[in-house]
Amino acid sequence: MKPLERTAPRHAPMDQFAVQDGELVVGGIGLGRLAARVGQTPFYAYDRQLLTRRITELRHALPETVKLHYAMKANPMPALVGHLARLVDGIDVASAGELKVALDAGAAPREISFAGPGKQRAELQQAVAAGILVNVESFREVAELAAIGDQTGCTARVAVRVNPDFELKSSGMKMGGGAKQFGVDAEQVPELLGRIADAELAFEGFHLFAGSQNLRPEAIVDAQSKSFELALRLAESAPSPVRFLNLGGGFGIPYFPGEPQLDLAPIGAALATIAERAAKELPEAQLVLELGRYLVGEAGIYVTRVVDRKVSRGQTFLIADGGLHHHLSASGNFGQVIRKNYPVAIGNRMAAASLEPVSIVGPLCTPLDLLADRMELADARPGDLVVIFQSGAYGFTASPQAFLGHPACIEVLV
Repeated sequence: MKPLERTAPRHAPMDQFAVQDGELVVGGIGLGRLAARVGQTPFYAYDRQLLTRRITELRHALPETVKLHYAMKANPMPALVGHLARLVDGIDVASAGELKVALDAGAAPREISFAGPGKQRAELQQAVAAGILVNVESFREVAELAAIGDQTGCTARVAVRVNPDFELKSSGMKMGGGAKQFGVDAEQVPELLGRIADAELAFEGFHLFAGSQNLRPEAIVDAQSKSFELALRLAESAPSPVRFLNLGGGFGIPYFPGEPQLDLAPIGAALATIAERAAKELPEAQLVLELGRYLVGEAGIYVTRVVDRKVSRGQTFLIADGGLHHHLSASGNFGQVIRKNYPVAIGNRMAAASLEPVSIVGPLCTPLDLLADRMELADARPGDLVVIFQSGAYGFTASPQAFLGHPACIEVLV
């Protein structure tokens, strides 16, 4: 009997971008022409149509009463934020620098919220002056906001970021549960709410963010259900009715072989149930989902050009002009325990019939500068364009661009 062949798991299809005449198309422009228009490699390119399509898909899948907020830390490129600001209901920022970008993009201050465990006095003062919602993450912040109110005459709008007593199971990054620097432990929140009342701050609600990068809808549904139940319990100690309830995000995208696309249907159905309960049990509360990576990750690519090709003891290397200094996460040095390849292609040879196992490395003088390890890719030569998919989130600003003094890359929205 012939033994069964074992097939290695493959990347999810990267079919969000069109291919024309064997070349990837981004924003309606062929990759070669786009590279010429940009004027250099490496670069990041983000597709407007894909960003808009993702928002539309979410609107169809989720209850109409649930607001969508963009977590800007995923990608704070000003042009991209300006595009999304017209499509989403609000922006979540993580610094005063991001707050400036959101305000410049035209986001309504009442729909901007600010989270982060180490907010400085100057940042809090800017937030209060702008009239945005501050997600309080410590007792110190309550005292700071009270003092700012006394000094400026402006009352701070606040929500409490809660560190829940559970986590988002199977999440790529756990942001809640156990001991965390984020938010206030759930058991301490009633005391904090008392401090907020004493300080006469404008309490509006709660922010619960249990984790990120999750591809299991049942885990997301479980976390959202537990978050709602926790909010109901904490609301009993609140100084005023809950008007804002951020249930977090956690929606993931497939990066590595064997990972599926996230199924939105069960999440939408469960949120509909939560929305119905909220209308009765928290009648003044607006439910919010805070999504970053899921909105922008699949709409972006990183493009780098092959500058050399060499064979070392039987292994073929393509040496590119970009590397981990531009795309740290694709190199495996941004949280991966065991390095796995992002989906990669030779963007100007998408129809090539001949494939070969190659490793793609950057120009840096370190063995960590690895963008693809022994992947089956189109036969490539110097001048060809390497594309790394799933690069719209945590790419440009999450990478050490000054490392070893190589030129920085740029970003374009097309």
